[in-house]
Amino acid sequence: MAMTLNLSQTAQAVASGQRSAAEVLQDCIARIESTDARINAFTGTRFEAARAQAARVDAQRARGEPLGPLAGVPFAVKNLFDIAGEVTLAGSKVNRTNPPATADAVLVQRLQDSGAVLVGSLNMDEYAYGFTTENTHYGPTHNPHRPGHVAGGSSGGSGAAVAAGQVPLTLGSDTNGSIRVPSSFCGVWGLKPTFGRLSRRGTYPFVASIDHLGPFADDVDGLALAYDAMQGPDPLDPGCFATSAQPVRGLLGLGVQGLRVGRLGGYFDEHAGAAAREAAALAAASLGASATVEWPDAAQARAAAFITSASEGGALHLQRLRTQAGDFEPLSVDRFISGALQPAAWYVRAQRFRRAYRDKVNALFRDWDVLIAPATPVAAPAIGTEWIDINGQRFPCRPSIGLLTQPISFAGCPVVAAPLWPEAATGLPIGVQLIAAPWREDLALRAGWALARNGVAKVREATL
Repeated sequence: MAMTLNLSQTAQAVASGQRSAAEVLQDCIARIESTDARINAFTGTRFEAARAQAARVDAQRARGEPLGPLAGVPFAVKNLFDIAGEVTLAGSKVNRTNPPATADAVLVQRLQDSGAVLVGSLNMDEYAYGFTTENTHYGPTHNPHRPGHVAGGSSGGSGAAVAAGQVPLTLGSDTNGSIRVPSSFCGVWGLKPTFGRLSRRGTYPFVASIDHLGPFADDVDGLALAYDAMQGPDPLDPGCFATSAQPVRGLLGLGVQGLRVGRLGGYFDEHAGAAAREAAALAAASLGASATVEWPDAAQARAAAFITSASEGGALHLQRLRTQAGDFEPLSVDRFISGALQPAAWYVRAQRFRRAYRDKVNALFRDWDVLIAPATPVAAPAIGTEWIDINGQRFPCRPSIGLLTQPISFAGCPVVAAPLWPEAATGLPIGVQLIAAPWREDLALRAGWALARNGVAKVREATL
């Protein structure tokens, strides 16, 4: 049975007693069991533990105790998040011999403290190095709207699980686009917060200087609800720069009233196909975008992000590459090796550029509150695709899927990925990025709420 309530509606139904947490969970389990053979979103489930969690929620409500804001909401996490008692695979074969995690990742624990019910772990590109989740070890994740096409990556299982109606909430990571790409391809909501906003403690890293963590959801209100539940400082994570929580859900209804909204042109038009440009135009018209804006040094930022990712990723796995290269993902092992061999001077130059680049990007937001760009250059390609066409130019498929996301995350800006369905995509979704200045997730989420209210952005049920 397909889920009929989205994330925020599920939370309301459990809080009001309209539905029990046990009933919600059972529907979720049934959906996973009936669909995942075709989707391959999950790499592990923990249904008995989830039933115990749901029972505790129902017992709390029966005793008249206050419930958390996500009480009874099922969720699942990309398998680079630690789950106590389980091995953190990070999409790899190499990690299988690691000891089990001794504690849940901080964000997993915060969601559970809010009453959410953890049901399992999700497929991904090995060590988060990829945009398609064509994982050789665990099989590719299929797009719920067109099985046989990719779900995006590296958080492909996270996007697909929400799109397939298996769970209303998932967690993923985003270094170069790994939340925004699956959101775009699968037609769901995603949030890449400001770099350093949410704690990364208890997750397997890819590129420590760019890694972000964030949620996927099947409605924008639920996305904000989950984000608020995960906010807060973490003094034990030196990469978490938040000093306080800044709740955003109560601000959504303000929409874009009073906001200066623009649409990115130049690089972001040149590297977007017809459907992607249509999606951006639809969002711009809905939000009243008043002008086309040039993002500074986008191509250079993408190149610097590639250098940084390859260098840090290669260094992280250097010893394993020396002894277990044959156990790595064939689609990424050469990139890890080449990254480990990059001259240090390249990395230093990329970081020097990054400092000046961030200053230019931050200056852009003196004049703009929200900027719109496509999230992916094309809709989801078929699994195994090697080349894609963008405006008459031929590009290698897997790395080029991140053409529009890499420059944004290299600046650390918060981005909401909103699901649109342009006619030129012929039945597949393409997301748009709603970009705000660092630490202004509220503005990006307000823009997403306005797109949803206007009926321009929506999650469509996958017919599986």
